[in-house]
Amino acid sequence: MSAHLKTYNFMGLRKLATIFSVILLLLSIGSMAVRGLNFGLDFTGGSLVEVGYEQEADLNNIRLQLQNAGFEGAVVQTFGASTDILIRLGSDHDPKLGDKVLAALQEGETQTIELRRNEFVGAQVGEELREQGGLGLLLALFMIMVYVSFRFQLKFAVGAVVALAHDVLIVVGFFALFQIEFDLTVLAAVLAVIGYSLNDTIVVADRIRENFRKLRNETSIEIMNISLSQTLSRTLMTSLTTLLVLVALAFFGGEMIHGFAIALLVGVVVGTYSSIYVAANALIMMGLCKEDLIPPPKDDQEAIDELP
Repeated sequence: MSAHLKTYNFMGLRKLATIFSVILLLLSIGSMAVRGLNFGLDFTGGSLVEVGYEQEADLNNIRLQLQNAGFEGAVVQTFGASTDILIRLGSDHDPKLGDKVLAALQEGETQTIELRRNEFVGAQVGEELREQGGLGLLLALFMIMVYVSFRFQLKFAVGAVVALAHDVLIVVGFFALFQIEFDLTVLAAVLAVIGYSLNDTIVVADRIRENFRKLRNETSIEIMNISLSQTLSRTLMTSLTTLLVLVALAFFGGEMIHGFAIALLVGVVVGTYSSIYVAANALIMMGLCKEDLIPPPKDDQEAIDELP
């Protein structure tokens, strides 16, 4: 260990971090149980209408026109350019819905509006997407546990999966609490959060394993603090540069990827926190010690076989 490296007492706050994580998890689970997720049309089923304007469209005016025409709860957003408008309606299948929406929008409008798309997503498809998405998350967590067990040790695998489950529950709970629309792009962001958080956790775990084998006189908590301090600059730089991009996407990326950017923003912040406090704290709770990471001694016959 470098003499110039400042070691921070991360594990000194592990009890407070545990309480904080439990509060966040209870709030997330409670929000999902009481309020539920605000599923988008990808999951619930409904109609999607795309129209094109000659000039920049006023989204608030379009929402008002649709509401006056009887289309309640319409989700209106730009689709790429400011002249391309995507309208989502939770209505039953109607082949003529696009024409009805177009007629409502053209009333009192001087510019020409073009109907480009009129699609319907059935509730059965949405139900299958929910099931497949949930199974995908569970499968990802299981495969991660298998990989980390082979790469490191079972306790590291449990710590990594606990941290990842912690991150996923908080991100999904955030969407339930604030009733932000949860669609396929958000589900993709949740899977991306798993990958990001796992990468950070693996870097920290690798340094913890190395220091447990190298440092002889330090306690487990001291080794954790040293390892986390050594990886802190890398963790913070990676998180900050990622957050800069995500903030730009959230504010300037348009409505189509707004939920995606928000999910990743929350996920990166929570993932950075969990790599430091949740995964490492889980290892301390499971009693990780030097004996867990020392290779088993070879018997006499194996030692003889390896002699030149």
